[in-house]
Amino acid sequence: QVQVVESGGGLVQAGESLRLSCTASGTTFSMTVMGWYRQTPGKQRELVAVIFRSGVTNYSDSVKGRFTISRDNAKNMAYLQMNSLKPEDTAVYYCNANYLGVLSWGQGTQVIVSS
Repeated sequence: QVQVVESGGGLVQAGESLRLSCTASGTTFSMTVMGWYRQTPGKQRELVAVIFRSGVTNYSDSVKGRFTISRDNAKNMAYLQMNSLKPEDTAVYYCNANYLGVLSWGQGTQVIVSS
């Protein structure tokens, strides 16, 4: 069973930075696609960024140029570096591990960006 745990959320002011961390255990991490999603009340969970096994990354248009997803296979860790944060980035951020088509989610970490 894959376990996913996020950390690093918090309250920041607009323009500041945060780095979210995610660890996934119980999987062959190097073979796992890692993604970050976010959700606000009343809205669907949306993809923020994904990093494939090859290291190729994709970003939503709303965060492109400001957020960077990365992974450290030796540590079973994925990260989301968030720069130039905006109030509209406020959400619960979830880490997702996709191992051979089986999706596992973390419990989420709250990010609040004040204006």
